[in-house]
Amino acid sequence: MGKGDIKTRRGKIFNGSFGARRPRRRSKHEMTGTFRKKTIGKKG
Repeated sequence: MGKGDIKTRRGKIFNGSFGARRPRRRSKHEMTGTFRKKTIGKKG
C-alpha cells in the first residue's frame, strides 16, 4: 500500500490518474449550460 497501489489516493497521484479516491476538481470559471443558453439567446 503506497505509491504502487493504484486503488489508494497516493497511488493515483503517483500514477497521474483520477477516480473515486481522487476525483477531479471542477473549474470555477466553467460556464454552465443554463448560463450559456441565456447569453446566446439574447439579441440586441
